[in-house]
Amino acid sequence: MKDNHAVSKRLQKELMELMRCADKGISAFPESENLFKWIGTINGPQDTVYAGHKYKLSLEFPNSYPYAPPVVKFLTPCFHPNVDTCGLICLDILKDKWTALYDVRTVLLSIQSLLGEPNTQSPLNQQASYLWPNQAAYKKYLDEFYNKHKDS
Repeated sequence: MKDNHAVSKRLQKELMELMRCADKGISAFPESENLFKWIGTINGPQDTVYAGHKYKLSLEFPNSYPYAPPVVKFLTPCFHPNVDTCGLICLDILKDKWTALYDVRTVLLSIQSLLGEPNTQSPLNQQASYLWPNQAAYKKYLDEFYNKHKDS
């Protein structure tokens, strides 16, 4: 049980840090009484095709956190080369490049940054990857997709 207590303390500390910093365009809070399940929000970065969009994500922390990464998924459907239709995200720091030095803030800022700078070399979404080079067409499709799905 000691492990859970250490993880809970770490998550409470991160929550206080997030509230104090109130980083522009990101936020996250526990979903309920369960400190191991959070809901995060990310605003699309300015000067990208995602500007003006707001995305909800779920974050689930394993008992081995911070030595293992949280499982992060988009709850708001997100059309993006590195996000699949289930909301799973292909991001190295959520997989093999994870380190215990990362925290919720780092994760959310990295995902926010990924929105504007996808890795089109290893896409989860072929259609988004194919459209990405033509930013005008991408933006048009993205806005239609977002407006159709944002409340689901």
